[in-house]
Amino acid sequence: MFAQPGDSFYEQVGGHETFVRLVRAFYEGVAQDEPLRALYPEEDLGPAEVRLRMFLEQYFGGPHTYSEQRGHPRLRMRHVPYAVTPDMRDRWMRHMLAAMDTLDLPEAHDAAMRQYFTRAADMMINADDEGQRL
Repeated sequence: MFAQPGDSFYEQVGGHETFVRLVRAFYEGVAQDEPLRALYPEEDLGPAEVRLRMFLEQYFGGPHTYSEQRGHPRLRMRHVPYAVTPDMRDRWMRHMLAAMDTLDLPEAHDAAMRQYFTRAADMMINADDEGQRL
């Protein structure tokens, strides 16, 4: 990974292959976490993996494939059908941070991504731990 001046954040962290590895490791954790896995309605996590990878690539300066295929991300709106509780947020974060640990990113890039994931996960909470909508 040899970043050049002017490269996007996406390119600086290794581009497509980095996001493939990150999201694959994340969903390996999700697949083993029954309560979190239950939030994913599809039998196969593959489509969710593709959607998250495309979203993260776009967010971090890569191709706009997500918006081209799915429209505006509207993260909170897309998660409304699911009770995203503080416990689910914590589970999601545990798997995402473990996936981040599999990457060898420069410290500043690693910190920026972890900060984004923390903010985004906090923003998704729409129910208390009993499942009552907020």
